[in-house]
Formats: sequence, C-alpha cells, structure tokens
Amino acid sequence: MPARTLPLTAFVVVSVVVMLGLSATLVVPVGAAGDVDPVPFDDTFTLGLTDETIRKVDQRGLSVPRVEMYYSAYEYVVGFYSIGSYVAEQGRTGHERRFGKPVAAFVSDYAGVNASLTTEGYLTADGTVEFVPAEETVVVVGSRARLPSGPVAVPFSNRDAAASFVDDYGGEIVPWAAVEEAVPAREPASASTLQSAVENRSSWANRTVAAVTDRDERPTSVVVGEDEATLDEAVAAAPPNTTVELPPGTYHTDGLTVNKSLTIAGAGNATTISGNGNGTVLTLAGSGTTVTDLRIDGVGDVGSRRSMLNASQLAGLGWSKNVELAYGRGDAAIRLIGADRSLIENVSIETPASGIVVLDSGGTVVRSSTVAVAPGDQGGFMGLVAMYDAIVVEDSRFSGGRDGVYTHRADGIVVRDNVFGDSRFGIHAMYTSDSLLSNNTARDTNAGIFMMTRPSGNLVVGNDVRDSRVGISTSGTRSYFAGNVLADNGNGFNVYSSQSLYTHNTIVGNNVGLRAGDALATNLVTTNDIVENEQGATARVGPLRVWTVGDRGNYWGPVPGTDTDGDGHYDRAFRPTGPVDAHVQSTPGAWTLARSPAVDLVRTVQETVPGLRATGVVDLTPRTTPARPDVLADLRDSGNTTEVAE
Repeated sequence: MPARTLPLTAFVVVSVVVMLGLSATLVVPVGAAGDVDPVPFDDTFTLGLTDETIRKVDQRGLSVPRVEMYYSAYEYVVGFYSIGSYVAEQGRTGHERRFGKPVAAFVSDYAGVNASLTTEGYLTADGTVEFVPAEETVVVVGSRARLPSGPVAVPFSNRDAAASFVDDYGGEIVPWAAVEEAVPAREPASASTLQSAVENRSSWANRTVAAVTDRDERPTSVVVGEDEATLDEAVAAAPPNTTVELPPGTYHTDGLTVNKSLTIAGAGNATTISGNGNGTVLTLAGSGTTVTDLRIDGVGDVGSRRSMLNASQLAGLGWSKNVELAYGRGDAAIRLIGADRSLIENVSIETPASGIVVLDSGGTVVRSSTVAVAPGDQGGFMGLVAMYDAIVVEDSRFSGGRDGVYTHRADGIVVRDNVFGDSRFGIHAMYTSDSLLSNNTARDTNAGIFMMTRPSGNLVVGNDVRDSRVGISTSGTRSYFAGNVLADNGNGFNVYSSQSLYTHNTIVGNNVGLRAGDALATNLVTTNDIVENEQGATARVGPLRVWTVGDRGNYWGPVPGTDTDGDGHYDRAFRPTGPVDAHVQSTPGAWTLARSPAVDLVRTVQETVPGLRATGVVDLTPRTTPARPDVLADLRDSGNTTEVAE
C-alpha cells in the first residue's frame, strides 16, 4: 500500500501548487458591482416566499420588493422575495462559508411607479418595477406596507419618493447599508420551537378526533331490513343526528348521497355496502356524518374525471381546478363534499379507482380504516385525496394504486400512525403547508413521503421508510424533519428544501444517505446518524453545504481524526462527498491518505481561497458516537441494514 499512496500524495502536492497559481483567475473580485448587471428574476435561485403566497400575490396584482445578490463563491444569482428574507439569509449559520462574500446587490426600485397600498395594506405599483444597485437606494421600514406573509420594507432610488410614501403610510427611511439592522429578519425556528409546533399540531388533531368520536349516543332510528327495505330508503327516512343500523349482510346501492348529519353503522366486516361498479358508492354532503364498522366495494373504475373531458372543456379552468378534476372528482368508495367534521372509522375499502376523497370538509377524521387500491402505480388511483381543508388521517392502512394519501392545498393536515405499501408514494403532499406527517410506516414505494411545490412550515417526524426508491423527498422552506428512520432505500433523504432543519434522523443502509439537490444550501443538518450507506451523501450543483450547526455535527461512523477535547466530536472536518473521505470506510488506504499532510494542505487552500472552495458537503465537527444509539442498535439487530466494515 505505501507504494501506491506516495505517488497519489505527490500528485496532491502538485495540485496544490497548480491551484494556487490559478486562484487569481478564479476569484470573483469582491465589490465589483460595476461588472455585473441584474438578471430576469425568474433566472435566479429564489428564497423567501412559498409558491402559495406567490400565487396569491400574482392573483391580486400585488407587488413584492425583491433583491438579487451576487456572491464571490457562488456562480448563480440568488433572488430574494422581500428584503426581510435577504436579511434573514445573511445571518444564517454558515452563510458566508457556503456563498462567500457579497459582490453586488440589486433591489427593486419603487420611485416613479406610484407605489401605494390597498385598503388591506398590500403593496401595489403601476408599471414595471426595475432593479437598481442596492447601495443607491434608501428603504422605508416600519410602514403599514405588508404582503400576505407579513410586513414588508419598500426600497426607493429617490429619497423624495420615499418621503412621500412615509407621509402617506408611515415608517422611517434608512440607507441600504443599514437594512440588516433596521429590517426584522424572520429567524429560523429553533429545535425546541419546532418541537412545540409538533405538539401543538398533535393537540389540534387530538381535539379534532375527540370532537367527532363522541357520537356513540346517537339513537338508532332505522334498522335496514326491519324498518326499511334498502339502505337508500333508510337514509331518506332517518331524522338528522340519528343512526342508520346495518346488520350483517350486503346492501346494494346505485350511488347514495347523504346530505344530513347521520351515522351509518354496520357490524364490522360482516356488513358490506356494494356499489354497481359504475361510479362513487357513498357521497357525504352533510356536516357531522359518520360511516363506521363496514366494508365498501363495487366502486366504478374511472379514477380521473378529467379523462372524460375534452381539451376545450379544460381550457381556462386553471391548474388547481384541473387537479381537482383529475384527483378529486373521479370515482371513489366515499366522497365527502362540504361535509365538515365527519368521521370515517373502521371502514374497509376495495377499489379500482380511489378510496376516499375529502373536498372542503374541514375537521373530518379518517381513522382505523383500510383502503386497498388496485395494485400497481397505474392500476388504480389514490387511497385518500384531501383538498382545501385540514383533516386528520390516522391509524389506517393504504396499499396499491398511485398514492396512499394525496394532499392538495390541505394546509394543516395531520397524517399520523398509518401504514403504506406497494404504491407510487405513501404520502404525496402538493401545495400543502403547516402539515404534520408523523409516525407513519412505508414499505415498497417509489417514495415513502414525497413533497412538492415549495410548501412551508411542514413537520415530518418519526416516520419509518424502508425498501423504497426514496425514503423522504423534501421540498419548500422552513420545515422540520426529525426522528425519521430511513433504511435500505435507494436514497434516504432527497434534500430539496431550503431553510429547514434536519435533526436526529437515522439514515442507514441506503444506496445514498442524503442527496442534496439544486436548492440553495440553506438547510441546517445536525445530530443525525448517517452510517453504513454506500454513499453517505451526494451533492449536485451549488455552493458548499455545511452540515454543522454551531459545534454540533452528525455521526458518520468512525472517521480519521481524534477527539482531543473529549467533547464527543472529532477535531477534523469530514467531507462525505470528497474524493478521499467518501471512501475511508470502504477502500483500503483511504483512511491513511485522509490523514496525510498533503490532503490537509489541499483542504486549507480550498477553505481560504474563495475561487477554489470545494462544492459538496462538509461536516465541521462530526460526532464520535451515534445521536440515537438505541435506534441504530435496533436496526442492526433486525438485519435490515447493510453492514460495512469499519
């Protein structure tokens, strides 16, 4: 081995000399604002607002002050929706290490565009708001101007225009150089704050469940087969707030609509409601409806009503309405429309289309139920579809079809303690923010949890995903991913979010532990166990990802280095995407090379010369022991991980 190591070491030393010679041509000169120009904002990597907020702004014709920033160690322009989001990023942990120093900043100019506020305080402007060099502007802070997401600072290239705005709407004028002190930054939430958010959302779910499961005292008004011959006749005859009882047997319907608050109660699996195979079996259109203790089959096989419409009918409906038609209006065992505070409990469903569709039915609970969709990711449709309102889905099993639970603008939904398998996605969250996805189990999926369309404030905790192509694929901003177990998947995490916290996750035995995507490197990744994966981490384009928060890194297994201070962290940084560190646990000789002076010299040069900073991932203070040793030990004992020699 020494004979092979020495030439490689010599090559590393030569590389250092070459890189030092080239560094002057690679470094972007700080302060070279005159050498760059603003770009179309759509061409920047953006931070600051969710897609949902942007949609609301565009629909209402509002205006958003924006910032474009060039950095010395990042080849792309970063765009910020609002000065506040720009200020927040400048103070984020590891910001300068990731991006380098500011080179040039441009900001929206509201001078000459008749900047004004709506009656609600939202900012508007006439004509096109252009970008100007930020240092040439003053900024109005503390006025009545706001966006749907909160207060907003307004920049002007002309002080008189700014003064006129202050006369009309209040506030004070500060120079651009003072905005980082004058504009309140929305600080990233701490782990304790995020855990409190989990507890608050869980408490809301508990209250919601309690509010709909206290209907046992509803008196029985009709027994089908005794008082009325058919289920349809029984529902028509029953007074509101009573129970329609279905003794053991099969009850046929051509499609029943329940538009009053009733309980339909069977005798468990001995009771079946069967449709005619040509549409939705039960439609619940009354608040406070309960369906419990029965089976449903005979669902029609049209998963998507959109497939029945032609292009001219779809034109002009808008993307959201098209999604509703596609996913929310097809055949289902049970469809709820405007049925707030309803309950589906102990119901077993077999369907070639969708299982349960919940539209505009806030406070509804689906629990302790089973939905089996036709197998294969194209064979059926969705296990459960939730749109436009927060509901609770708990203690249920979903198998087959495309997605176990699909959400669309269902902000605040709670999906907990469910089991998903043999489908495309376990949970597929679209345009959904402030959700709690907790303690779910997924096996044999394309992705256990798949989040899309830049949501915000989601809480993804305690889930267990194995034997899938992707464990959890993230998106959006300001979310919390904690305490999840991701084992034996293709990718454990797809880290496609920004400004989010990943902590206390156990990521073991995957082909890739964490895959960092193209999103800006603004996530906080700390105190995770990332071991025995074929690759601990991979990273696509972008600046260096610093996966350390303060002095708290992650556990990557044994790595070269010592713990001189005895604080539980190695004294050297670890680069899981680096050409040497990535192989220290699998390739003979890599451990020795990783500790060589030549490699240390390369790292020093890359750390001190902005133009040569390495991309990829670095953990500045890797842990010497697991963060969750009991969880890791249980995984190893279960035999569900791939052992790698240490």
